[in-house]
Amino acid sequence: MKQFPRKNSVYRLSASCLVLAMTAISTGALAQQTGAGSDWSGNEIIVTATKRNESIQNVPFSINAQTAEAMQRMGATSIEDVSRSVAGLTVQNLGPGQSQVSVRGVSAGQVVRDQPGVKEQVGVYLDESVISMSLFTPDFDLFDLDRVETLRGPQGTLFGSGSEGGTVRYITKQPKLGQTEGTVEGGVNVLKGGDVGYSGKGAINLPLGETAAIRAVGYGEHYAGFIDAIGPAAGKNINDGRRYGGRLSLLWEPAPGIKLTPRIIYQDIRTNGFNREDSYHLYYNKLISPLDILPERTQYLKLREEFRDKTTLADFTANIDIGSDVALTSITTYIHRDILVSRDASALTGSVSVTPFILSLGAAPALANLPSNLRDTTKLKQWTQELRLASTGNGPLQWVLGGFYSHVDRTYEQRLPTPGYDAIVDAALGAGTSAGAANGFPLNSPYNADIPYIIKQYAAFGEASYKIGQFKLTAGGRYYDFKEERDFKTGGVFSNGDNRVGDKTGSTGFSPRFIASYEANRDLTFNVQASKGFRLGGVNDPLNLPLCNGGATGPDAATYGNRPTFDDETLWNYEAGVKASGSGITLNAAVFHNEIKNLQVTADAGSCSSRVLFNVPKAHTTGLEAELSARLSPNLDLSLSGSYIDSKIDSNVTDAGGAIVAGIRKGNRLPTVPKFQMAAAATYTMEVAAETDWSFTASFQHVGDRYTQLADQEPGSGSFPNSIYYDPATGAYGTGAFNFGSYKLGAYNLVNLSTGVSWDSGLSVTLYVNNLFDENALYSLDRERGGRGRLGYNIGTPRKIGVTVRKDF
Repeated sequence: MKQFPRKNSVYRLSASCLVLAMTAISTGALAQQTGAGSDWSGNEIIVTATKRNESIQNVPFSINAQTAEAMQRMGATSIEDVSRSVAGLTVQNLGPGQSQVSVRGVSAGQVVRDQPGVKEQVGVYLDESVISMSLFTPDFDLFDLDRVETLRGPQGTLFGSGSEGGTVRYITKQPKLGQTEGTVEGGVNVLKGGDVGYSGKGAINLPLGETAAIRAVGYGEHYAGFIDAIGPAAGKNINDGRRYGGRLSLLWEPAPGIKLTPRIIYQDIRTNGFNREDSYHLYYNKLISPLDILPERTQYLKLREEFRDKTTLADFTANIDIGSDVALTSITTYIHRDILVSRDASALTGSVSVTPFILSLGAAPALANLPSNLRDTTKLKQWTQELRLASTGNGPLQWVLGGFYSHVDRTYEQRLPTPGYDAIVDAALGAGTSAGAANGFPLNSPYNADIPYIIKQYAAFGEASYKIGQFKLTAGGRYYDFKEERDFKTGGVFSNGDNRVGDKTGSTGFSPRFIASYEANRDLTFNVQASKGFRLGGVNDPLNLPLCNGGATGPDAATYGNRPTFDDETLWNYEAGVKASGSGITLNAAVFHNEIKNLQVTADAGSCSSRVLFNVPKAHTTGLEAELSARLSPNLDLSLSGSYIDSKIDSNVTDAGGAIVAGIRKGNRLPTVPKFQMAAAATYTMEVAAETDWSFTASFQHVGDRYTQLADQEPGSGSFPNSIYYDPATGAYGTGAFNFGSYKLGAYNLVNLSTGVSWDSGLSVTLYVNNLFDENALYSLDRERGGRGRLGYNIGTPRKIGVTVRKDF
């Protein structure tokens, strides 16, 4: 499951695989088995990627499964940590609870917090329940998981919208009848130049008579901070936080062939800041003083920041054997989310306050020095229901047929409380005028928005496979009907004062999949596939016309305005692959080509402080992935994985004058995706005393260079000839030339080490070092008003040293 350090290495591996056949699939099942002397062939990983239990080596498309043991060894505590060891999986970390996932280079770039209408490109599931929500996919704790499955390529047939690039599934451990077992775990860690983190976790499985069992999981964790702040809200380690939550599952088998599993999950995440490193800030930059240079892992703050996510998930799964080798499955899920993103928007509000529009009102430039707090809230209520029938026998024909319904009620609100703002503006406008009271919103908030959504989706799906000798043919499809309705109400000095009710969009479509497999022998299989995926469209926000260059009749309004909706994004995937295993070695590999139509790309709408989605007619991703694992001896496991992806725009999008819009230029790379990514790991285990084993694991992970947004690779994108500054000490303000340099995010390498002792009694102690060489990994660009107010990076965690004590019973 890990990867190869040079492009040529990957090409050589691909060539050797293509000699055997054309390539597909990935896993590394062997490297995930750690027991010294155990036979990997007797520890196959069983997955449910095809909505049935099946060995991962028999699944006829590209899939990776990271087991709990593998994640513990590599110190993975989040989906981002997991992604670096999975070929083709990329996660853009914007802080806890704010990760964006892409698979095989299918990415349109960073989704920003105030784009609630944007849908996800990768579906994320907790067992059978869909939990993905564009930017705010829940960051569930990985404790007491059985595995994390990554299904590569479109999964629209069985998993629907949002699974255009692939699907990620958190598979939890289920209640077990007749067994009492559990785990307790405690850990402490320290970050270089940062804070101390600690955690406590526990799980227990208890039988309730002969036909029922309950499984309870609880956890709590303190996130160590590592970002410092200067300015009026200065502090050390200001991005610390905490997470706590739990799961309670009940299994009841009232009769043979009937399994009923109700479950409730709750998680609460709060961080006191963000993993942001500022490089240019309205109030602190080289245009004010050559000495105003922000140190590494530091930001400028007038106000402290906060992220909060309270998630409740309740689901009920019923599995009923209805006879004749047919099973009925019903999954009912309810999700409630309450999310707050509270940011220091002083640079945003201040940079707008010294624009010609605000200055033309006669307001004093002192407006630009007011502390301003941008508060984005998201409240989500989501019901989903899936009902399906599936074959359960061992005959050559296997099939699944089902229906799906989803109802999403999502309300997004924005407020910009800036005490004293309206008094200054109103005084300038004259007696009897109240600019801030527009459209019924609170005073002293220059921008406000209420955007409630209702999204409904119906789908019918089916898939069947038939085995003839050494050949297996699979075909399936999904029909979907989607409707979205929303209101859009804004108010405040910065807004356009819109009050739109009942904006609508909708679509219907069909996504097929065709797979052919050839089993050359028990240990070697070839697969080819053609499949279609889709990402639902939506409604664009109106522009903040008062802030646009030239107002409602200016060039920015002409380029970015009058785009009420954006269309569905669709993708055709073509791939071929090989899965081979034997003599302690497992090799899974794939080559693929994706043709993307109507790629949804976010554009910063010039000077309007708005964002608009454009549909790009054509784009593509082409690449290969390979994962190799080997047990060289009963004591030594090695694993390698790697992916090389070429993903580019194939169409230009221009304005009325023929200029490229938002970097949508033929030949530009798709954002957030490294061309090359690899990982390697080695685990050595030996018995050092009676009933006592010692193990040592070393891993290396490489992530290649990337861009955050499509426009970041345009010539001159990092140059600001009219960058805005404001000196809080003197009140001086103006514009000047600031050159940030290339927006390309550099490649980074991480080295992790762990060693531990485990006893047959179930006790283990592990000491680990993550990011051994303290690499300051740049994850994405963070900017306010396109960089006019603030510009910097979201960054990774510094070197972490920790110890974990675990007891299984």
